[in-house]
This record gives sequence, structure tokens and C-alpha cells, in this order.
Amino acid sequence: MTYCVAMRLAEGLVFASDSRTNAGFDQISTFRKMHVFEKPGERQLVLLSAGNLATSQSVISLLERRAGSGDSNLMNTQSMFETAELVGQTIREVTRRDNPNGAMSHVDFSCSLILGGQIKGEAPRLFNIYPEGNFIEATEETPYFQIGESKYGKPILDRIIHYRLSLERAYQCALISFDSTMKSNLSVGMPLDIALYRRDQLTLWFRDRVTDQSEYFLQLRQQWHQGIQSLFASLDPPDVP
Repeated sequence: MTYCVAMRLAEGLVFASDSRTNAGFDQISTFRKMHVFEKPGERQLVLLSAGNLATSQSVISLLERRAGSGDSNLMNTQSMFETAELVGQTIREVTRRDNPNGAMSHVDFSCSLILGGQIKGEAPRLFNIYPEGNFIEATEETPYFQIGESKYGKPILDRIIHYRLSLERAYQCALISFDSTMKSNLSVGMPLDIALYRRDQLTLWFRDRVTDQSEYFLQLRQQWHQGIQSLFASLDPPDVP
């Protein structure tokens, strides 16, 4: 399993993903779930992936191989909407190839992707692309998407994230969301990949890999835990007989 979150805010975009794909007593596998495509000064694209690893890797590999070719590809689409359509088509292509007519119904071939970025001439945009290849777009009222093991990290996002929030605070909130998820689910784990994009820069502003030894993450985790404990202790007790 994995967990990814992305946000489209007034200042730009925030992306975060873990790297664990399989967890057990005798095996832990790690793969990057964040994939960056860029043409400095012209476009900046980020893809986050979750679901069947073979399917998502095939989709990313096809997109990478075709980039720069004469056919329609990530480097020559005219809009982010057209880019999302292309990614959705590639998901359908891989699924049909690997599981024609849905013959192997006992195997889950599905993968989900989040696509975000900016192409020169239009505003930054963010899309949640479903396993069927269709998609929805983030709005000011719904500024973030999650894929993978999302339920444990959602409450903090719902309480904090809004369209006018700064990128720095959104990054901080994303880390807390991951900490909450990892606290409750072993299938999500370190390291975390982070990317921040400022509107109209057409190149990533900040990119980092957060490990369990990262000083800021350890400090934030401790402050968050202590803050929750302190707040809970300060609440008025219930009036019970």
C-alpha cells in the first residue's frame, strides 16, 4: 500500500508521497511514487502513483519513453487537461494489455495517479486520475487529493487545508498527515518524497526526501504529539454522575 497527497493552492502546488509498497514481518519494499517531468521555462509536471505496482510502473515507463517523440506526449500537450487525458489513455492501454477483457478477475490491476503542474500560458492545475482513466480536477473549494491509504491522514487536511494557505504551512500539514497515517498503518512508511511548486516559476521550488532521521520531521512529530496530549488534558471533563 502507499499514501500520496497533493494540493493546489493560490501560491502553487504541494506534492507528497511515501515509498512503501509492501510491508510484512519478513519483507519491506521501497519504490519512489513521485515522478517528475519538466521542460524548464515551458512546463513542470509531477505524477504521484498508487495501486498495482506493475501497472503504475508500466504507465510511467510508457510516458517516459514517449516523451520527446513525434506523437502526443507529456512534453508537447497544449494544456494540463490534455495532459490528464493522455495519462488516462495510457492507464487504459496498460490495463487492456495486461488484463485483456478483464480475464484475470482475481487480480487487481488498477492504479490511481495524481497529476499536477503548470504549462506556460495557463494556471497551475491538479487532477485525480482514476483506474478507469477518467479524472476530476481540484478547485478552490476542494484544493487537495489523496490516493492510497488516505483515511488516517484526512482529518488534519480537512481541518487545516484551504486555498489561501501558504505552501510552507501546507507542507507542514502534509507531514503531519503522513505521521498520523504511519502511526496507524504499517503499510505506509518512510522515506517520504516532497515537492513544492511556486506558481508561474515553471520549475520546482523545493524538493526533498524525508527520512526517519530528518531533524525537522522528528521535531514536528514530537511537537504534534505533545500538543495533542496537552490539548486533550486541558479539555473540560464530561459531566457524568
